[in-house]
Amino acid sequence: MAEEKKKEEEAKKEKEPKKEEAPKQEIKEKTPEEKEEKPKEVKVPEKFKKIVEEIEKMKVVDLAELVKILEEKFGVSAIPQVVSSSPAGGGAASTEAVAEEKTVFNIELQEVGAKKIEVIKVVRDITQKGLKESKDLVDAAEKEPQMIKENVKKEEAEEIKKKFEQAGAKVELK
Repeated sequence: MAEEKKKEEEAKKEKEPKKEEAPKQEIKEKTPEEKEEKPKEVKVPEKFKKIVEEIEKMKVVDLAELVKILEEKFGVSAIPQVVSSSPAGGGAASTEAVAEEKTVFNIELQEVGAKKIEVIKVVRDITQKGLKESKDLVDAAEKEPQMIKENVKKEEAEEIKKKFEQAGAKVELK
């Protein structure tokens, strides 16, 4: 009886339309060299080659320490800033609350004024840029407002604003 059942099942299978099977693809194991991602080739300018070579030789722990030192020395952060919008329907009250909470500002040069050379000196002092870069920034600010410095603490931002006002420029803290 078992033989009869097997024959019946085989007959049913023959009558059913055959499903086309997709050709089997051979799965190949990756070699250790293939598993490692190759670093993206970056063209390093000549003036930075020595620095980059020294950094490449450093241990990760040393690099982390270097980043912290640079952040403290120059008052910058390697963490990307999150931009948040004020809640809808909050009205003027929420705007006032956000203004009170704000401790970090961006300094934007709105107008240069009559003492252009003095303004260039202030820009050089604040941004630590060269004369040409500072002059170009001030020239661009004559046409449209330019960001001078970002993520500045409130006290420092107010001092910078005073310096620009003494030089005859108009600055906005955002």
